[in-house]
Amino acid sequence: MSPILTDPAEFSALIQHFFANRLLQQQAVSSRTVAAYRDTFRLLLGYAERKLGKPPVKLALNDFDAELILDFLEHLEAERHNTVRSRNARLAAVRAFARYVAVQCPPALLIIQRILAIPMKRFDKPLLGFLSRHEVHALLTAPDPTTWCGRRDRVLLQLLYNTGARVSELIGIRVRDLELEVTSSVRLHGKGRKQRTVPLWKETVVEIRRWLQSTSLQTEQPLLPNRWGKPMTRSNIAQRIARAVSTATPQCPSLQGRNISPHTLRHTTAMHLLQSGVDLTVIALWLGHESPVTTHSYVEADLAMKERALAAIAPPEIPRTRYRPTDALLEFLQAL
Repeated sequence: MSPILTDPAEFSALIQHFFANRLLQQQAVSSRTVAAYRDTFRLLLGYAERKLGKPPVKLALNDFDAELILDFLEHLEAERHNTVRSRNARLAAVRAFARYVAVQCPPALLIIQRILAIPMKRFDKPLLGFLSRHEVHALLTAPDPTTWCGRRDRVLLQLLYNTGARVSELIGIRVRDLELEVTSSVRLHGKGRKQRTVPLWKETVVEIRRWLQSTSLQTEQPLLPNRWGKPMTRSNIAQRIARAVSTATPQCPSLQGRNISPHTLRHTTAMHLLQSGVDLTVIALWLGHESPVTTHSYVEADLAMKERALAAIAPPEIPRTRYRPTDALLEFLQAL
């Protein structure tokens, strides 16, 4: 066995160089990506310490094998109750490091190949949830426009629906990102340092102007601050949406018991654009999708709704019957 594989200093150096050189310098990934990868390795090293009885500084490359990674992934699901999606995200971070090690440390190739062979776990994707236009109207008008929080929350909700922004993109909007003159738009700072400009509807511009006129926000300040002038957090936004849902429910009972998140409004934006006849490529640009496959899921969701409605309606002249196999082979296939 190569001494490199048993040298803890080599393993520590590879991790540090992976973050400092590969992620930050060569790939220039966003701070959110660095944070996600960092958290993955903090969890992995902590798990390895408990499983192998070695502190992180004593771990070597030969400890970083497929068996450890598989056990770690099982630990995430069984003990930390992570979803399959979260488990796969952690595995993606480990794979990225493994590919870096394969280039930097050829003696570790066999170990790395086994790690890279660990598959992503498949999972059932739930049907995309979204709101009707009546529900959206009730939600957008729920905050009290006579209060500071109410005016801010109206802008928050209107922007989420207008732009389909991710919550991180919404939090990142600063006053300077707005263009409210001839062609009204907002610049969003998306995943992977990507930026996109989304047009603003006149209703959104009205709410933004009303909000800016009632505050003294400077161009570099967040458009949606908390009471201390700092950017709102994810939990702040979730709380304000929940409050708006609670306020709107008496006027719109269909909102009762709904778990409405910023992503629900993002799905709603996409579905309403689709139902209005907007082309999929435009929706992809609107939402900042890298792959058209992601946008196509909205088409599938819309078709699924139509199919469910059709399945519930049987033509009166055609009785509902259950198909029964008439052949041993068909019976076998039916039983699978």
